Amino acid sequence: MRISNILKVAVLAIPLCLTSCHTKKQAVKDVTPTISEPGSEHSSEVYNKVMGNAQTTQFITSKLKFTVEYGSQQMALTGNLKMKRDDVIQMQLMAFGFVEAGRMEFTKDYVLIIDRINKQYLKVPYNYVDFLRNSGINFYTLQALFWNELFKPGQQSVDQNALSKFTTNTDGDDAVISLEEGKMNYSWLTNKQSGRIHMTNISYRDTFKGNTQLNWEYDEFTKMAQKMFPSVMKITMTTPERDIKLGIRLNYLSNDSDWETRTKVSDKYREVDVEQILKRFMAL
Repeated sequence: MRISNILKVAVLAIPLCLTSCHTKKQAVKDVTPTISEPGSEHSSEVYNKVMGNAQTTQFITSKLKFTVEYGSQQMALTGNLKMKRDDVIQMQLMAFGFVEAGRMEFTKDYVLIIDRINKQYLKVPYNYVDFLRNSGINFYTLQALFWNELFKPGQQSVDQNALSKFTTNTDGDDAVISLEEGKMNYSWLTNKQSGRIHMTNISYRDTFKGNTQLNWEYDEFTKMAQKMFPSVMKITMTTPERDIKLGIRLNYLSNDSDWETRTKVSDKYREVDVEQILKRFMAL
C-alpha cells in the first residue's frame, strides 16, 4: 500500500469507526452479574465514583502516537491532540514527523476531515451521517469517549434524570453500567473502587443487516491536573471485509490553551462528500 493511501486510512479511521463498523462478538466482558436497579443505593455509589473522575480542566492537549492495523499493514504516525471542553476536539496527524498529513476537527456543529496529501476535505453536520443520527451520537458523545467519561446519547451532560435510565451489573471488582435505547446498547466497564472507565462499548442490533459495534478501551492512567486520565486508548472496528484497530498513545499531557480552536480550510482544497470518502476508502 502506498504511503498516501496509508495516510488516508489514518485520517479517515476514527470517523469510519462511527459509521461502518460490524461486529461478530460482544467486546464488553461477560460476567455473572449482581444487577442493581436504576436509582438503587449501590448504583448511585458506582455512578458517583465514575462521575467524580470527570476532568475539571477546560483544556487537554498532548503529543500523540497514532497507530493503525489495517489487514496486514501496520503503521504509526505522530501528531497532536487538542481538546476544549464543550467546544472542540482536534487531532493533527504528521507524516515523517514534521509534515501535517491530515486533520480531524469535531465541534458541536460539524465534523471536519482534511486530507492535506490530496488537498481535499469533508465538512458535514452530525445528522448527515446515518449511524450518528440514528444512534444519537453527537459531539458530546465523542467528547465523552475521548475524555473517558459517561454519557447519555443526545444530551450534553449526564444529570440525575439520565442516570435513572442506567443499570449496573457487578462482579468482583468490576461494574458494568448499561443503557438500552431501542436497538442501541451502551456499556461502560468500570472498576468499583476507583470508578475509572476501562472500556466503552456502543452496539446497534439489526436482525437483517447485522450488529454494528464500536469498542473504546482505556489504559495507563496518569495524573492530569487533579484527576487521572488514560494515556493509552485502543479503538476497534470490524467489518465483514476488513478489520481496523487504532491506537492512541498520549505523551506530555498539559492544559495548554494557546491554540486556534477552529481550522480554516484553504480555497485551494476540494470539498468531497461522505460517499466519495467511503468509496475511496473501500478501494484502498
